[in-house]
Amino acid sequence: MTKNNNTSSAKKRDNKGIMLRLGGYVVSQWHLFVPAVIFTLLSNQLSLMGPRYSGAALDAIEAAGGVDFPTVWSNVARMIICYAASALLSYVLAVIMIHLSQRIIYKMRRQVFEKLNTLPVGYFDTHPTGDIISHISYDIDTINSTLSHDLVQVMTSVYTVVGSLIFMWQISKPMILIFVFTVPVSILFTRYRSKKVRPLFRARSKKYGELNGYAEEMLSGARSIEAYGRQDVISERFSRRNEDAMDAYYKAEYNAALLFPSINLINNFSIAMVAIFGGILYMYSQNGTFAAGSMLFISLGGVAQFVQYSRKFAGPINEFSNILHEFQSAFSAAERVFRILDEESEPRDAEDAAELKNVKGDVEIDSVSFGYTPEKQILKNISVKASAGQTVAIVGPTGAGKTTVINLLMRFYDPDTGVIRIDLVPSLKIKRADLRLAYTMVLQDTWLFHGTVYENIVYGRENATEDEVKAAARAAKIDSFIESLPDGYNTVLSDDGVNVSKGQKQLITIARAFLSDAPMLILDEATSNVDSRTEIQIQEAMDSLMRGRTCFVIAHRLSTIKNADTILVVKDGTVIEQGSHDELIRLGGFYSSLYNSQFS
Repeated sequence: MTKNNNTSSAKKRDNKGIMLRLGGYVVSQWHLFVPAVIFTLLSNQLSLMGPRYSGAALDAIEAAGGVDFPTVWSNVARMIICYAASALLSYVLAVIMIHLSQRIIYKMRRQVFEKLNTLPVGYFDTHPTGDIISHISYDIDTINSTLSHDLVQVMTSVYTVVGSLIFMWQISKPMILIFVFTVPVSILFTRYRSKKVRPLFRARSKKYGELNGYAEEMLSGARSIEAYGRQDVISERFSRRNEDAMDAYYKAEYNAALLFPSINLINNFSIAMVAIFGGILYMYSQNGTFAAGSMLFISLGGVAQFVQYSRKFAGPINEFSNILHEFQSAFSAAERVFRILDEESEPRDAEDAAELKNVKGDVEIDSVSFGYTPEKQILKNISVKASAGQTVAIVGPTGAGKTTVINLLMRFYDPDTGVIRIDLVPSLKIKRADLRLAYTMVLQDTWLFHGTVYENIVYGRENATEDEVKAAARAAKIDSFIESLPDGYNTVLSDDGVNVSKGQKQLITIARAFLSDAPMLILDEATSNVDSRTEIQIQEAMDSLMRGRTCFVIAHRLSTIKNADTILVVKDGTVIEQGSHDELIRLGGFYSSLYNSQFS
């Protein structure tokens, strides 16, 4: 696998591209979106009919022969029916949009999670867990809010603006000229401010991701923080990050907030001009200066209608600034989500990659060099060979590259140069899934999930029988403890097994390894979390587990690897010594001094 890079993460998307991608999600739910559009049109059309009937009622009151009550009440009734029906349809529309947004968010969240499962390990090495979680929760929730509310508002606004404009054109063409000046000013000002605000919302999302990442990291190490009395230091660092996040939030919201009152001022000015100009035209129409039927003639009902339609026309433009603010936030969130979806997945297997069957367990690392970044090499020309059933132990100081060797064996990364062979077949020519299933891993950092003890043990081989599970637990010296639990093997472990000790967690993972029938085994300081007495018991069990399997063992306790066939001493990424325990002791080099320092 090629090393992870952030090329795709560095790509910038414009709002048009994000909108098109979000639109694709909406179109995929066309069976809900089409009814939503229809209900939007009907609801707004009924709402636009209301002013028409109210204007007709006013004209009936102003009738020359006196008040025409039948016409007044008829138009009032129609107006009430239109507004009531519009409200009902708006409620139905809101319900539809909630269902629409939930389905889209479900699909998006599933796609992100599935994408994360395809990403190389290098991605998780370079991205904080909290930041990744914020993509699945905060960012997608932000998108959900926009889809469920703001999308309806946009559809409503567009129809209302166009419909109001048509009705105003029918009422008085000269009064439309007022909006020829005010609308372009609103649009230009909104466009100018949106360019200023967009980067601020992107920065806000980034700061929240960093804050979440730091919080997750610190909470996972809460016990160590308390043990070292570092609560004040950690709190101070969190406060700084929290302050940065709040500053980013304030800058984004403050600059977005300036948009709404400015547009509101422009629109209120236009409505005031409508009222003044309409009043003047009405006075001249009443004294006969403008004859009925002429372009400048307008009745009192016409003025009232025009004022109402102008408010409906200006309202969405006024609201648009607020909607734009929400869309900027949603676009920033969507950009981060799409970056995950656009990350390069783990490369596909080579076209000629073969299945790994009947594995003997011959492993050869031949002249392998590797670095996580081009600037720094971690391993330099490493070579070692393990025949089937042999054990290779890897020792060395922290940072020497021991875990990197394991990463290469599992093909979490691929070598820069050199080759790793399994049964004489280069690992690059083997399907990754088959290669990884050929190994069983017991790591220093144990991982248990929320579920029963039984489910955690059979995780690596779900078709195992109950007898096989219990036999694995006995071999791992954990059966007595499990049977002493309230519900035995059906006892539910909380997240990451926090209701059992570290040593017991390690024993359960070792039982999981016993259950696996993989021909090769990787042990990364597998007994580090147990006491000395338990270590002796586990070591006996591990000897049984390792028998007949090709094993790679990373160990700091050198007493556990004395019987290894080959001990690889790695320092600064280079093999400085290689041989059996006795050979290396006789050599009197680095390993000998390391071993003697532990038992002196």
